[in-house]
Amino acid sequence: MTTQTAISSGRLLLNADVLAALGCAALVLGGWLALQAGLIVPALAVLFAAYLVGGQGPAREGLETLLHERELDVDLLMIVAALGAAGLGLWQGEYHFILDGAILILIFAVSGALESYAMERTGRDIKSLMRLAPDQATVQRGGELARVAVADLAIGDRVLIRPGELVPTDARIVEGTSALNQAAITGESLPVDKGPGEVIYAGTLNGNGTLIAQVDQPPQSSLLQRVIRLVEQAQSEEPPSQRSIERFERLYARAVIAVALVLVLVPPVAGLWDWQTAIYRALIFLVVASPCALMAATMPALLSAIANGARNGVLFKNAAQVETLGRVRAVAFDKTGTLTVGQPQVTGIFAAAGETEQTVLRLAAALEAGSEHPIGKAIVDSATERAIAFPQASAVQARTGLGIAGQLPDGTAIRVGRLGFVLPDRPVEEALKAWSDEREAQGQTVIWVAADARLTGAVAVADRVRPEAKGAVEQLRRLGIEHIVMLSGDNLRAAQTIADSLGIKEVRAGLLPEDKVEAIRRLQKQYGIVAMVGDGINDAPALAQADVGIAMGGAGSDVALESADVVLMADRLEKLFDSLHLGRRARSVVRQNVAFALASVAVLLGANFAADLTLPLGVLGHEGSTLLVTLSGLRLLVGSRS
Repeated sequence: MTTQTAISSGRLLLNADVLAALGCAALVLGGWLALQAGLIVPALAVLFAAYLVGGQGPAREGLETLLHERELDVDLLMIVAALGAAGLGLWQGEYHFILDGAILILIFAVSGALESYAMERTGRDIKSLMRLAPDQATVQRGGELARVAVADLAIGDRVLIRPGELVPTDARIVEGTSALNQAAITGESLPVDKGPGEVIYAGTLNGNGTLIAQVDQPPQSSLLQRVIRLVEQAQSEEPPSQRSIERFERLYARAVIAVALVLVLVPPVAGLWDWQTAIYRALIFLVVASPCALMAATMPALLSAIANGARNGVLFKNAAQVETLGRVRAVAFDKTGTLTVGQPQVTGIFAAAGETEQTVLRLAAALEAGSEHPIGKAIVDSATERAIAFPQASAVQARTGLGIAGQLPDGTAIRVGRLGFVLPDRPVEEALKAWSDEREAQGQTVIWVAADARLTGAVAVADRVRPEAKGAVEQLRRLGIEHIVMLSGDNLRAAQTIADSLGIKEVRAGLLPEDKVEAIRRLQKQYGIVAMVGDGINDAPALAQADVGIAMGGAGSDVALESADVVLMADRLEKLFDSLHLGRRARSVVRQNVAFALASVAVLLGANFAADLTLPLGVLGHEGSTLLVTLSGLRLLVGSRS
């Protein structure tokens, strides 16, 4: 059933659909009253006006489908049934048949308006996202502040964002600090503190700080606009099950017409029914056999799941992936940036005899202060956190794969890196060597520190496991996902250590991007439907190969939005459970809806032939089942674990 939207922002609008339903209702009531009073001619005039008012929309849509696509649809079947009832009433002088046809049109129109309301619910979250984008922004131009349309913002403009205002477009903070509420974009429940150099996103709510941010990309390229476009795309694409149902509908509609013709011709010729009964039963058959409920079994449920996800920081790229998520049997995780934070941190410091941990970290940070290497940054960050002051080294030279050397202002020569580089051919005290071996056995990287050719100590550095990672893995097991695999480009020892801490039994390490693709292929052959979770950058080929690619999108990185089928907008692994659970719920609801739709048709068909079902009751049963199926799909709009 195709209808125009009859609802906006939760309020009923007097548009064409609603006006048609209201007008048809008034005319049917007037026609019934006129028939009761014995005013036949006025009654017929009013009832036929009801046919025209309530039926012109479905008739137009049904004829367009017939003429342009050479296909029959349920709209046309309803109109044929109503006109058949009217013709039967005029032929036999049984004017209640004409009233029955008018009631059919009325219930069809009312059902269309109600279904339109139900379907509109699935788009409210996207509309709420659209409302997050302000129309105007305050810009610093020529030393003065000016209000301009957001669409007119140019790259390089500096935007003033006052406390409590919505951020008008993606921009980079140049002045000020504030806590921003990103819940509408990423689903994060707590505000995020941001300062100079950090990116803020359109539609997020500024806290109590005043910000000046520079526009680095056109407003139409903002994360908010991309999310809206992607979700609208997902809502417009039909999954395979819906396309199958639509193909079935075309064949089914032809079969319904053929059976209706048989019901009109065969029983009277065989002496089973008179012509009036045969035509009436055939008209009821047209109504109750129409697959409206079956057509509504899939898309409302999947669209509701998409809207639910968008509201809670899970972005589905298309409805087909919602269905596929419900059938996932194995989940493969990338390690770095997915199960781990992807940023190394200092995990331990061991000082040689006569030295202190502060001295070891001070010397290492002095050399690494100018380094861009992640390990060097971790050492400097650790020294800063501990409030350890360190001098600026000079004559710094890096040796790729070995370490870094330099000189302190007091002339002390410092080396930081591998043991063979820092202290070649020198013995290491037993306690320090044992500590180093233990850390390396855990998959950590040990960095040695020496001053004037004398060993000072060592620093252990490792990537940090996401705090929520272990809980996410356990949630998947509770969901029934038995096959959980880690794919990593790291060495086996480091990968195995992380896997053991998370309870993951299957580990495949030392993989290049193409190796991860092959690993996904093997998992698909072994287990069936496989989901791959990665950071959306070097995992893009594996994400594309998996049946469902799920990207840790941060606040929506470009690569993540492009390469994956599902994006976890806030980099929160617990959202993985939400997405899989939502996929299973959607699949379950669709199956329930299909079963109910088929059962409804069977019951109504039985009642037509065995219980003398009337046309109005047939219409009520048919349209009622369609509405119930639609409302059933909307159950997925509610419920979230976030």
